[in-house]
Amino acid sequence: MPALAQEGDEAGDSDDVIVVTAQKREQNQQDVPVAITALGNKKLAELQVKELQDAVKYLPSVTLQKTNEGTTQIYFRGLASGENANHSTSQPTVGVYLDEMPITTIQGPLDIQAYDLARVEALAGPQGTLYGASSMAGTIKLVTNAPDMSGNYGGADFELNTVAHGAIGGIAQGFYNAKISDDAAMRLVGWYRHDAGYIDNILGSRTYKTSGITDTNAALVEDNYNDADIYGARLALGIDLDDNWTLRPTVMGQVQKANGNGQQERSSAVTKKLQMVQYNPERNDDKWLQAALTIEGKIGDWDLVATGGQLWRETHRDNDYSDYSYFYDALYDYGAYFYDDNGDYISPNQYIEAVGKYRRSFGELRISSPQENRLRFIGGVFAQRQKHNILEDYIVDDETDYFVVPGTESDIWLTHQKRVDRDYAAFGELSYDITDQFTITGGARLYNYKNSLVGFFGFSGNFSSGTGVAACFGPAIVKGTPCTNIDKVTSDTDAIYKVNATYKITDDAMVYATWSQGFRPGGINRRGTLPPYRPDKLDNYEIGWKTQFGPLRFNGAIYQEDWNDIQLSFLGANGLSEVRNAGIARVRGVEAEIGYREGGFSLTASGSYNDAKITRDFCAIAVPSFDCTVDVDLDGSGAIDDGSEFNALLSPAGTRLPVTPKFKGNLVARYTFPLGDWDAHVQGAFAHVGKRRSDLRTLENAIKGMFPSFNTVDASIGAENGTFRVELFATNLFDSNGILDASVQCVETTCGDPGNVSNTGGVFYNYPIRPRTVGLKFGVDF
Repeated sequence: MPALAQEGDEAGDSDDVIVVTAQKREQNQQDVPVAITALGNKKLAELQVKELQDAVKYLPSVTLQKTNEGTTQIYFRGLASGENANHSTSQPTVGVYLDEMPITTIQGPLDIQAYDLARVEALAGPQGTLYGASSMAGTIKLVTNAPDMSGNYGGADFELNTVAHGAIGGIAQGFYNAKISDDAAMRLVGWYRHDAGYIDNILGSRTYKTSGITDTNAALVEDNYNDADIYGARLALGIDLDDNWTLRPTVMGQVQKANGNGQQERSSAVTKKLQMVQYNPERNDDKWLQAALTIEGKIGDWDLVATGGQLWRETHRDNDYSDYSYFYDALYDYGAYFYDDNGDYISPNQYIEAVGKYRRSFGELRISSPQENRLRFIGGVFAQRQKHNILEDYIVDDETDYFVVPGTESDIWLTHQKRVDRDYAAFGELSYDITDQFTITGGARLYNYKNSLVGFFGFSGNFSSGTGVAACFGPAIVKGTPCTNIDKVTSDTDAIYKVNATYKITDDAMVYATWSQGFRPGGINRRGTLPPYRPDKLDNYEIGWKTQFGPLRFNGAIYQEDWNDIQLSFLGANGLSEVRNAGIARVRGVEAEIGYREGGFSLTASGSYNDAKITRDFCAIAVPSFDCTVDVDLDGSGAIDDGSEFNALLSPAGTRLPVTPKFKGNLVARYTFPLGDWDAHVQGAFAHVGKRRSDLRTLENAIKGMFPSFNTVDASIGAENGTFRVELFATNLFDSNGILDASVQCVETTCGDPGNVSNTGGVFYNYPIRPRTVGLKFGVDF
């Protein structure tokens, strides 16, 4: 069987049926009353999708924020407050699933090679009743191809590419499906990918104000220094125990070794496009292993699914942090604290060595009644536990032992904590066909979460009299720390709901109306004076339609989403991340998708418009009245007028939410035609991302600036004959330098240096999209 012919998407089936599992059962996409975009196996290959970032271009409601490899944040329908994705802040607003298992770790989802996937499903709007926490704004499902008991077959695909302004990359990947017996099959998938670098670390130097010491990065100068190697494998078994029961165990893992980082320094007198000046070695290694088991069967005529799994993830990150040292010295004379044991000044150059160890366990048991019944039920119980061991060493070489954090070799700051997030739920949905055309559905999810954070963060007692060791209240709980200065727990029990009405006008036309809720758990603020932050919730009001008129498909939705108790995360005093439930926002939008297929020609267009803004003032310290002129007794001292807890207006009502553009859209045209014994094709794709705010806060957005709109054009030409396939392609054909995100190494008012006190201005880093890439692909099926 050919490698791509077994899938269930519009590219593989002659009747244009797209099978999805959005409602945790297999259904035709056109029958699901949810705004969903699905990209099947063959479509992913046609669009040159190698990872989730590539797929996002063609998911109209989805935007992506990325500061480096393995630190991706995903947003639906403009619901973004500018999260900094710190290890001790909010969970994501979007849930990502690999088959049945949630894989959204605390700092974002896994980067998974998009090979041998049956499809990618993007479910817009709250999916809380069926998917729970961190599916507040939407859910993305990565569905793998299951083992096939019909026979033995396989495929292999190879790619060689070159990146503009950069080097040469390539891919080798393949799969084999083995029939073990009439009741069992195995599927083995493997891949290796080398991503060419295109960011240059150029020569630079800086002189520290206090000591007069000059640092240079001459030893680290390198062209194309952000290359990466990714390799991994998946082994899946399918075993039919009898006509009613099936076992599907899966093991999947991947290793990613990324050098440098993918950011460019904003153009200055020193740097140009795709250049930066970094003074310390940088890397980001990410390895993970997932083991999962799904059991499907019947109890009478009811379907039962029991699924569970374990995810282990470990990241090693080295980052330059010299901007922090430089600007705090230039602006506040911090260089006076950096000297050796002899009392001589040293360079305050600082860098980070970080290790993150994650462990995620989950289990779900659900049952569903026969789908042909007029009254239908699906429901179950769910539990998961995420543990994140956080170790971050902030190092200044040769620093005096007097200032070094006890128990470390040269840490000026140590973060060593254990975070545990627990989530338990019971959920259910009940649907009733009032007539053959009209169906109503009600759903609910009762949830409980309990999240904790324990350990140490901060300076030595000799360096600071108020933070770090000086703030400790007990002996070390986390091994390797000098003492404990944080040990907090927060929990809550609540419920969210959903109501849907669906009317089938004809077999090919449907309209629906939905009210649904989503939530994100609360969590712990590390700063001792700050209370835990509460859950934030989303109410979604949506009217949608799905229609098919012969070769034309037209789907869409109009919606309003009300976001309450928004968890706003940002860098506060001393560069310490904080989370505040600081406001209310409203999103009004529309999204639509049009597809046309006739003969060898196909055309798809999709887009979304989101008017996303806060409706009440954002205050630095949340108060029920949203009156930012009200002083707050934050520490319980009873003195609310001492000036130490003065509130402030961060952004006024009417401010647009950041990261997501008002308009995003794409257009893909493809024509296939016979060429002798081969089927040939030409394809062109266009994608547009509109202008975006970089930050919700007024001052910080003014410092960081707006992200400009950008367009990309992709093109390909190729042919296949059922056994072999070959394709020449180009992505980002006109070499756009579109920006996905921006960052600074410390608070914007310091490292951004808006007053230009340092006489150099601030140092900002933009994360650009990949430059023009031209490649040749070759594949074979056997």
